[in-house]
Amino acid sequence: MDTATKQDTFETINPSTEKSLASYTYMTDSEVESKIEQAQEAFLDWRFESFEKRGEVIQAIGKALQDHKSELVSLMTDEMGKLLSQSEQEVDTCTAICDYCATHAATELQDETRELTLGGKGIITHSPIGIIYGIQPWNYPSYQVIRYTIANLMAGNSVLLKHASNVTGTAKKLETIFKSAGLPEGLFTVLVIGHDQSDAIIKNRLVRGVTLTGSPKAGEIIGQKAASALKKSVLELGSNDAYLVLEDADIKLAVEQSVKGRIYNNGETCIAAKRFIVVESVYDTFKEGFVKAMSDLKLGDPKDKNTDLGPMARKDLRETLHEQLTESVNKGATVLCGGKPDSGTGYFYPATVLENVKPGQPAYDDELFGPIASLIKAKDGEDAMRIANDSRFGLGGGIFSKDVDKATELAKKHFDTGMVFINSFGLADPKMPFGGVKDSGFGREHGGFGMKEFVNIKSVMISDPQ
Repeated sequence: MDTATKQDTFETINPSTEKSLASYTYMTDSEVESKIEQAQEAFLDWRFESFEKRGEVIQAIGKALQDHKSELVSLMTDEMGKLLSQSEQEVDTCTAICDYCATHAATELQDETRELTLGGKGIITHSPIGIIYGIQPWNYPSYQVIRYTIANLMAGNSVLLKHASNVTGTAKKLETIFKSAGLPEGLFTVLVIGHDQSDAIIKNRLVRGVTLTGSPKAGEIIGQKAASALKKSVLELGSNDAYLVLEDADIKLAVEQSVKGRIYNNGETCIAAKRFIVVESVYDTFKEGFVKAMSDLKLGDPKDKNTDLGPMARKDLRETLHEQLTESVNKGATVLCGGKPDSGTGYFYPATVLENVKPGQPAYDDELFGPIASLIKAKDGEDAMRIANDSRFGLGGGIFSKDVDKATELAKKHFDTGMVFINSFGLADPKMPFGGVKDSGFGREHGGFGMKEFVNIKSVMISDPQ
């Protein structure tokens, strides 16, 4: 039976006010099928466009994002609660991604020629493969979309998007912006759909690749479904990133950056600093400064320029976070500040620091997707590195040390993660690969690598005529 008969609807909710923002209706199965066919038709033409032509359109998208910046910024903050200043930074990052991909695609995807072992010439080319289906989360409503979409459009593919339902307005706004910039119809399509419809899209013969940003559990499910359909996937999943504060660290800098790293985007970031592993010799000094700084943060309206920390994106997310805190405390962790959900209107949760965090507690083992920091004491640098790697996750991490050469060696040779930040906190850069290992997923985005994830690396071998 066609899902159309239900005409299910849902609302988006402002997490600061708990008031309804808009109502949306799920697409019917026939509408979805039509959209997929349009995406395929668009791909068949787009794949033959030159990098120069594609780049012109992509750079126009980057400019259009700036032209619509104020409304997009306001919408993102209304839908998921991030600070206005951080919504502005997000749009700027999206434009930077457009510019980077448009400028570097021709070089990253250029043909390579090799001499064949038995004579003749080999050509390696990167051919677009078709429709790439993205399932994206709510925490960076524009960036998560731009990150995979722009790379794949530059590679010559077409793109489908299933966004998180609570940021549907942002998804639809991006679709409008793409069209206003001159992107041909069908190359980027927002699908307002449910889980059953999403599963059918993964199986659809015209869909050639699947990319997901989400939780490890979601990664297991989507990864299995993509694999059973023999389709490549890229999975960018969660983490509990560890930040090491070594004996020679600049403690003032470490405190400042650690606070930013934990509460940026209201703490709802896969690559956020979450476990703070501090060597014994500077533990008390760091603890004092860190707890004070976290305690001093102002919780409130994300549209107020004086606010440091906005609401969590949904009520259920706040409930889950507090359950993780409660279990951790029941198993021995202690609360140094925060720890109690705000009782007023909005899904607010204060900046919180936990101490005595040990294996077996959610604060040590799991991802706390909100403004709770886990403070862990290590004997020395070697012990700190051991604790950092004592995790099923491996997305990012950080090191605070004045000896940058030593920190770099630790990052390169010992940190079991996809990214390491030295004397700073984790933010994505369009020029550097983004992705993780272990339960944090596989595949890479940014830095040119994302443009190569969903292409056919094709060998053309030419024998010399006799």
